[in-house]
Amino acid sequence: MDWIDLRSDTVTRPTPGMREAMAHAEVGDDVYGEDPTVNALQQRLAVKLGFERALFLPSGTQANLIALMAHCQRGDEYLVGDQAHTYRFEGGGAAVLGSIQPQPITNESDGTLSLHAIERAIKPLDPHFARSRLLCLEDTWHGRVLPLDYLRDARALCDRRGLRLHLDGARLFNAAVEQRLPARDIAQFFDSVSVCFSKGLGAPVGSVLCGSHALIEDARRWRKVCGGGMRQAGILAAACLHALDHHIERLADDHARAARLAAGIADLATLKLVGQHTNMVFIDVPITHLPAFRTHMDAAGVRLSIGYLPSIRMVVHLDIDDSGIDAAIAALRSFAP
Repeated sequence: MDWIDLRSDTVTRPTPGMREAMAHAEVGDDVYGEDPTVNALQQRLAVKLGFERALFLPSGTQANLIALMAHCQRGDEYLVGDQAHTYRFEGGGAAVLGSIQPQPITNESDGTLSLHAIERAIKPLDPHFARSRLLCLEDTWHGRVLPLDYLRDARALCDRRGLRLHLDGARLFNAAVEQRLPARDIAQFFDSVSVCFSKGLGAPVGSVLCGSHALIEDARRWRKVCGGGMRQAGILAAACLHALDHHIERLADDHARAARLAAGIADLATLKLVGQHTNMVFIDVPITHLPAFRTHMDAAGVRLSIGYLPSIRMVVHLDIDDSGIDAAIAALRSFAP
């Protein structure tokens, strides 16, 4: 079956043009810093986002982990949303591997963290407490774009209270395209930014961490410690360079198709449309109907991440075209529990 896969934008497959770029990539040993394609990617993204340096890593999870370990020492803490990817979905790596304590703060419905709550969570300089060192934000968060005014205020708070500021920018370019801004207009507020290329940008592997020269020096060492040093990685970096050239502007197509998907099911009584943000559509299905809903959608050839909770996320990406959206709408509309 040729599935319509709406589980995540991580399921994309390299386009023919991307495969061609990978096949002809110039390579070297990146652990020695000698892979020219990796170096080109790092330099290009650092300049694009307004940073001194950048580092290519295998995954977004490792990019965030390495950023936290470069910013913080053992016994430090980072402040983070209680629904943030770095806190909930990255295996507790900062605590397990970095001895860095997370201080969760409730995510507001728009993805922001209350600045008042952040300030109250910052610990005094006292040996009884972990040392508050870093605030970590996420953009987009569940598809939601953080307002620039909020980022500016968060930056001012961090400067006033001596915190550094990291962005989990796995979908940074979705946020930039949605706001019709250069990505560096978002990145300018942060001390470090991680960007994932294996989501909406369509590369098979890879994330890049951007920061200062000193931060990336530390990050490079931690990457090696965590097993992220790769050799002829230019084959992978070439896919990311191709994505920068060809897959940023087209993210607007994903956003438009997600809006069309949401509009196509907005009137249904069998499931509840919760919202649509950038390339994501959220629905609620009664828990008692989940087994039947899973069976129905599988039979229709539409893959969804259906677990044990009523909330279901559908993610549009470059492998979903207009006919795929039409088929998904038809399958959702025909569900009769």
